[in-house]
Amino acid sequence: MHYNADIYCMIPADLILETSRVLLRPVEKTDYASFHSLAKDDPEMWEYFTLNLGDPQQLRKWMEMAFTEKEANARRPFTIIDKESGSIAGSTSLGNISMHDKRAEIGWSWLGKAYRSSGMNKHAKFAMMRYAFENLYFERIEFKTDVKNLRARKGLEKVGGVEEGILRSHMTMWNNRRRTSIYYSVLKDEWPEVKRTRFPNFH
Repeated sequence: MHYNADIYCMIPADLILETSRVLLRPVEKTDYASFHSLAKDDPEMWEYFTLNLGDPQQLRKWMEMAFTEKEANARRPFTIIDKESGSIAGSTSLGNISMHDKRAEIGWSWLGKAYRSSGMNKHAKFAMMRYAFENLYFERIEFKTDVKNLRARKGLEKVGGVEEGILRSHMTMWNNRRRTSIYYSVLKDEWPEVKRTRFPNFH
């Protein structure tokens, strides 16, 4: 089989994505203070997250994992910038990247309390999905979340995610709870309709 070198190139380490609402730039070590400020007083946020980013040590561990996976070209962790204020709002990633299989996962996503229900999460997902399908020519984008996280599940449905299946006792959470995960996906052939109906007027 012949592979197009342009399609199968590595995703740039300094990749920046944006919409009219958000800018996604690579996570930097200097983002720690801003992340900690957003995360420290929000215990409910981490109920369904694998690590409690409100804890300084766990936040450092999470950032170290992001940098390690970036170095391995398996993940591109982004800092989410609110373009209106210029402030750091949270983080998200394009990860579990398989160039051969032409797929990736969008996840590791969180926003500070002040930025939730603002549309920023949807803009961030749109930016990554558009890049994956229209620049990388990927076949599949997947998402996973805690089966108990009904808010996140509704959010994934709103961006066109199709429920696929449940992986029982899938992950160990920071509080030692065993998480059952549920997967969603959007496929290349579905993207034009998803883009038209779920992201009207996004740019």
